[in-house]
Amino acid sequence: MLRQYELVERIKSYDPDVDEDLVNRAYVYAMKKHGSQQRASGDPYFSHPLEVAGILTDMKLDAASVITALLHDTVEDTDATIEEIERLFGRDIARLVDGVTKLTKIELQNPESKQAENFRKLVLAMSEDIRVLLVKLADRLHNMRTIQHIPKPEKQRRIALETLEIYVPLAERIGIRSFKEELEDIAFGVLNPEARESITTRLNFLRTEGEGIVEKVISRLNKDLEDTGVELEVTGREKTPYSIWRKMQRNNISFEQLSDIMAFRCVVPTVTDCYHVLGVIHGKYPTVPGRFKDYISLPKTNGYRSLHTTVIGPESQRVEIQIRTRQMHEEAELGVAAHWAYKEGSSGPSRTDGKQYRWLRELMDIVENAPKAEEFLEHTKLELYQDRVFCFTPQGDLIELPNSATPVDFAYAVHSQVGDHCTGAKINGRIVPLNTKLNNGDQVEIVTNKNSGPSPNWERFVITGKARARIRRFVRLQQREQYESLGKAMLQKVYKQEEHNFQEKPLNKLLKQFRVDALADLYAGIGSGHIQAREVFKAAVPEFKAKPTPKKMTGLASPAPKKKGKSQPMPIKGLIPGMALHFARCCHPLPGDKIVGIVTTGKGVTIHTVDCDTLESFADTPERWLDISWDEDNDNEAHTARLHIIVTNEPGALGTISTVIGLAKGNITNLKIINREMDFYEMLIDVFVKDTKHLEQVMSALRAASEVTSVQRAKGR
Repeated sequence: MLRQYELVERIKSYDPDVDEDLVNRAYVYAMKKHGSQQRASGDPYFSHPLEVAGILTDMKLDAASVITALLHDTVEDTDATIEEIERLFGRDIARLVDGVTKLTKIELQNPESKQAENFRKLVLAMSEDIRVLLVKLADRLHNMRTIQHIPKPEKQRRIALETLEIYVPLAERIGIRSFKEELEDIAFGVLNPEARESITTRLNFLRTEGEGIVEKVISRLNKDLEDTGVELEVTGREKTPYSIWRKMQRNNISFEQLSDIMAFRCVVPTVTDCYHVLGVIHGKYPTVPGRFKDYISLPKTNGYRSLHTTVIGPESQRVEIQIRTRQMHEEAELGVAAHWAYKEGSSGPSRTDGKQYRWLRELMDIVENAPKAEEFLEHTKLELYQDRVFCFTPQGDLIELPNSATPVDFAYAVHSQVGDHCTGAKINGRIVPLNTKLNNGDQVEIVTNKNSGPSPNWERFVITGKARARIRRFVRLQQREQYESLGKAMLQKVYKQEEHNFQEKPLNKLLKQFRVDALADLYAGIGSGHIQAREVFKAAVPEFKAKPTPKKMTGLASPAPKKKGKSQPMPIKGLIPGMALHFARCCHPLPGDKIVGIVTTGKGVTIHTVDCDTLESFADTPERWLDISWDEDNDNEAHTARLHIIVTNEPGALGTISTVIGLAKGNITNLKIINREMDFYEMLIDVFVKDTKHLEQVMSALRAASEVTSVQRAKGR
């Protein structure tokens, strides 16, 4: 455990002007507050914040970050308060501590919600100051280093999975490679210890077999590059077990098939030197096709810049070589932390807001549009995990998107309003469907209309969390408006039925009773079915007394008028007069079909065609089957038939279908498009007809229409 003077000396080694008194007071304050608390390992609890502070000093972070690490658990686990920390250590440190503190006091329903809500709060806090995330990652790193002391294996696995799903992608996004790789390796060992042990064993074997291979490759590269006149430093390292495992899984290959488990790095003075060294390497060694990446001209989201190439290099080894400048190397190792590291001669940390922060702003947009924490976590995982594709606006601006992104994702990446009003897209000058996948280098033009809005169907193909969150928000608002209109109409109908004048003023007094905040919420609750309109009426008009219901009005609707002295004739033979019946929607039986009756509890008899697939479910209950037939003499009703039609996608096609059915004396009652392609529509149409002969006449007329490709009777749809 670091001693007080050792921590101060660490900070002074890179920041001679540090406020030693402030650091000392924070050390003593945290130690006293945590007192006799212990960790699962039995160590004093104070050892944890102290180790987190030590991790940040290794990164040469500013004193405020180190002090935040010392204090980050005091508010959560002791009687310390944010107000007290602000009074003792200043507003800046208090704000950082508040951002890192886990909000365990939030009452949530399940662990998943707790994880999602805490992560949402973390994003909100780090959006104001990225140092919050740096402290949080160091906190998670030390917790993972001691995860073996947690007694419950299932809790270890839950923490490890959370680390892989959230904190590893965050560490990667802000470019701290050492954090990312160590968190991955520890989590991998918890979640899949057998796989990690297997890969580690093989790496040890290769290390023994190829003793000195790394040194030989470095020596050969130095010799080959010495004629360039460029001052360079060549280093080499093995890839981590987890990165090897992921590559094996992604490419579906075995360990023996991997040939580039070694990576070498050339650090040079300038960008020009990077490309010079690359040319020399490509001139001396055969390159592996498709393995060159230029992250200098097109940096990664986290600001990472470097040239990557894979060659058949010295010792006939397939090796990956990374070429970068010293500044690029520093940013590759520390990421955004490099901007907060103390730099001698500067007035303070360099706080830049470059392209590496764009992803954070996009996460903030998701926070605003995803109402539930779980939904936010879902969209954020989408945003963090995807590989990238680079496209251009017509003006030449670069837009970076996840792999398999579509023009709709592109539109929302340009601006939320562009996405909301998107109606079409052109890729490289050609009009394309909105679900087209974008490729690297595509120039994308978005067509907009200020009067249009997002389509709910877009959610099926969009890739980015931002696009999905905005689409869902629009759908929710649209549904909300519909629920409000419907709820108000339902309540007005009740007032009219009870012969009362509808007034909104008395309803405002009922908001608390029905647990809503505004009248619009009350209407929406009625429209969505969560609140009964009649209950609201009764509460608003307490003096109301229900009128006695006449005996003949026992149902929800008045019975059909009957002729005096005569009973209503039944269209089915074999049923008891007056028995309730209805026609099955799975097969839509028509006069002329062979039929069977199935007795259904509470519904009477359901009529099916004898070849209906649903009848198989009643095979074990033959007592429910009734032998029935059509009474054509007494059947003057129209019956519903369902047609499956494929029609060409051309102007006037739907009008032709409607006209043909009408001329054949059929009546369309419902139409549903089930598949929509560039060249045709596939649809289901419900038509009122007299019997099977009438249906055949309608189908024959439709087949004669040039726009109709196929028509058949639909069953079981």
